[in-house]
Amino acid sequence: MMILPRKIAKFTVFRHLRLMLAVAAMVALLAPDAASAARMRAAGVYDGVWNVVFATTRGTCGSGYSVPFTVAGGRVFSAGGGRVSGRVNRGGSVAVSVWVGATHANGGGRLAGNTGGGAWSGIIRGDHCSGTWQATRGY
Repeated sequence: MMILPRKIAKFTVFRHLRLMLAVAAMVALLAPDAASAARMRAAGVYDGVWNVVFATTRGTCGSGYSVPFTVAGGRVFSAGGGRVSGRVNRGGSVAVSVWVGATHANGGGRLAGNTGGGAWSGIIRGDHCSGTWQATRGY
Protein backbone atom coordinates (compact mmCIF):
# COMPACT_ATOMS: atom_id res chain seq x y z
CA MET A 1 0.00 0.00 0.00
CA MET A 2 1.32 3.36 -1.00
CA ILE A 3 0.95 6.23 1.44
CA LEU A 4 0.54 9.64 -0.11
CA PRO A 5 2.05 12.66 1.52
CA ARG A 6 -0.53 14.59 3.55
CA LYS A 7 -0.65 17.58 1.11
CA ILE A 8 -1.29 15.34 -1.91
CA ALA A 9 -4.02 13.38 -0.06
CA LYS A 10 -5.79 16.62 0.96
CA PHE A 11 -5.54 17.93 -2.60
CA THR A 12 -7.03 14.69 -4.02
CA VAL A 13 -9.91 14.73 -1.52
CA PHE A 14 -10.55 18.42 -2.22
CA ARG A 15 -10.51 17.82 -5.98
CA HIS A 16 -13.03 14.95 -5.68
CA LEU A 17 -15.25 17.00 -3.39
CA ARG A 18 -15.15 19.92 -5.83
CA LEU A 19 -16.02 17.60 -8.74
CA MET A 20 -18.97 16.11 -6.80
CA LEU A 21 -20.26 19.61 -5.96
CA ALA A 22 -19.97 20.67 -9.60
CA VAL A 23 -21.89 17.59 -10.76
CA ALA A 24 -24.56 18.16 -8.10
CA ALA A 25 -24.93 21.81 -9.17
CA MET A 26 -25.31 20.82 -12.83
CA VAL A 27 -27.95 18.21 -11.96
CA ALA A 28 -29.84 20.79 -9.89
CA LEU A 29 -29.78 23.27 -12.77
CA LEU A 30 -30.79 20.78 -15.44
CA ALA A 31 -33.42 18.82 -13.52
CA PRO A 32 -36.77 20.63 -13.33
CA ASP A 33 -38.19 21.37 -9.90
CA ALA A 34 -41.64 19.98 -9.00
CA ALA A 35 -43.47 23.15 -10.10
CA SER A 36 -41.64 23.23 -13.46
CA ALA A 37 -42.36 19.55 -14.01
CA ALA A 38 -46.06 20.12 -13.30
CA ARG A 39 -46.15 23.05 -15.74
CA MET A 40 -44.43 20.96 -18.41
CA ARG A 41 -47.00 18.15 -17.94
CA ALA A 42 -49.89 20.65 -18.13
CA ALA A 43 -48.50 22.43 -21.20
CA GLY A 44 -50.29 21.49 -24.36
CA VAL A 45 -53.43 20.00 -22.84
CA TYR A 46 -55.50 23.16 -23.34
CA ASP A 47 -53.00 25.34 -25.21
CA GLY A 48 -54.34 27.43 -28.05
CA VAL A 49 -56.65 30.33 -28.80
CA TRP A 50 -60.12 29.99 -27.31
CA ASN A 51 -63.10 31.99 -28.55
CA VAL A 52 -65.33 32.79 -25.56
CA VAL A 53 -68.93 34.03 -25.93
CA PHE A 54 -70.48 35.72 -22.90
CA ALA A 55 -74.21 35.76 -22.11
CA THR A 56 -75.67 38.04 -19.41
CA THR A 57 -78.32 36.48 -17.16
CA ARG A 58 -78.44 39.18 -14.46
CA GLY A 59 -77.98 42.93 -14.93
CA THR A 60 -78.28 45.22 -17.91
CA CYS A 61 -74.91 44.41 -19.50
CA GLY A 62 -74.96 43.40 -23.15
CA SER A 63 -74.87 39.77 -24.23
CA GLY A 64 -73.26 37.81 -27.01
CA TYR A 65 -69.82 39.39 -26.81
CA SER A 66 -67.10 37.19 -28.29
CA VAL A 67 -63.58 37.53 -26.86
CA PRO A 68 -60.43 35.54 -27.72
CA PHE A 69 -58.21 34.17 -24.95
CA THR A 70 -54.92 32.32 -25.25
CA VAL A 71 -53.97 29.37 -23.04
CA ALA A 72 -50.27 28.51 -22.84
CA GLY A 73 -48.84 26.06 -20.32
CA GLY A 74 -51.88 26.26 -18.07
CA ARG A 75 -51.93 30.08 -17.95
CA VAL A 76 -54.64 32.22 -19.52
CA PHE A 77 -53.70 35.40 -21.41
CA SER A 78 -55.53 38.06 -23.37
CA ALA A 79 -55.54 37.46 -27.10
CA GLY A 80 -57.45 40.62 -27.94
CA GLY A 81 -56.85 43.39 -25.37
CA GLY A 82 -57.33 44.05 -21.71
CA ARG A 83 -55.47 42.47 -18.83
CA VAL A 84 -56.16 38.81 -18.11
CA SER A 85 -54.93 36.67 -15.25
CA GLY A 86 -55.94 33.05 -15.00
CA ARG A 87 -55.13 29.36 -14.86
CA VAL A 88 -56.39 26.11 -16.32
CA ASN A 89 -55.43 22.99 -14.39
CA ARG A 90 -54.80 19.60 -15.98
CA GLY A 91 -58.38 18.52 -15.25
CA GLY A 92 -59.73 21.53 -17.18
CA SER A 93 -60.87 23.65 -14.22
CA VAL A 94 -60.62 27.36 -15.14
CA ALA A 95 -60.34 30.50 -12.99
CA VAL A 96 -59.89 33.86 -14.76
CA SER A 97 -59.95 37.58 -13.92
CA VAL A 98 -60.29 40.23 -16.64
CA TRP A 99 -59.74 44.00 -16.45
CA VAL A 100 -60.47 46.46 -19.27
CA GLY A 101 -60.37 50.04 -17.99
CA ALA A 102 -62.94 50.32 -15.16
CA THR A 103 -64.53 47.01 -16.17
CA HIS A 104 -63.63 43.98 -14.08
CA ALA A 105 -64.99 40.44 -14.18
CA ASN A 106 -64.17 37.03 -12.73
CA GLY A 107 -65.08 33.72 -14.26
CA GLY A 108 -64.78 30.05 -13.56
CA GLY A 109 -65.75 26.81 -15.20
CA ARG A 110 -64.32 23.86 -17.04
CA LEU A 111 -62.72 23.01 -20.37
CA ALA A 112 -62.94 19.55 -21.90
CA GLY A 113 -61.43 18.74 -25.26
CA ASN A 114 -62.14 21.72 -27.53
CA THR A 115 -65.13 23.20 -25.68
CA GLY A 116 -65.93 24.60 -22.28
CA GLY A 117 -68.29 26.68 -20.25
CA GLY A 118 -68.96 28.26 -16.92
CA ALA A 119 -70.16 31.35 -15.09
CA TRP A 120 -68.91 34.93 -14.72
CA SER A 121 -69.70 38.00 -12.66
CA GLY A 122 -68.39 41.53 -12.57
CA ILE A 123 -68.88 45.23 -12.95
CA ILE A 124 -69.38 46.30 -16.56
CA ARG A 125 -69.69 50.07 -17.18
CA GLY A 126 -70.73 50.53 -13.54
CA ASP A 127 -73.44 47.85 -13.58
CA HIS A 128 -73.20 44.64 -11.54
CA CYS A 129 -73.81 41.78 -13.96
CA SER A 130 -73.38 38.04 -14.14
CA GLY A 131 -73.98 35.27 -16.62
CA THR A 132 -72.52 32.30 -18.41
CA TRP A 133 -69.74 31.75 -20.93
CA GLN A 134 -69.15 29.17 -23.66
CA ALA A 135 -65.75 28.52 -25.23
CA THR A 136 -64.48 26.75 -28.33
CA ARG A 137 -60.84 26.22 -29.24
CA GLY A 138 -59.76 27.37 -32.67
CA TYR A 139 -56.76 26.02 -34.58
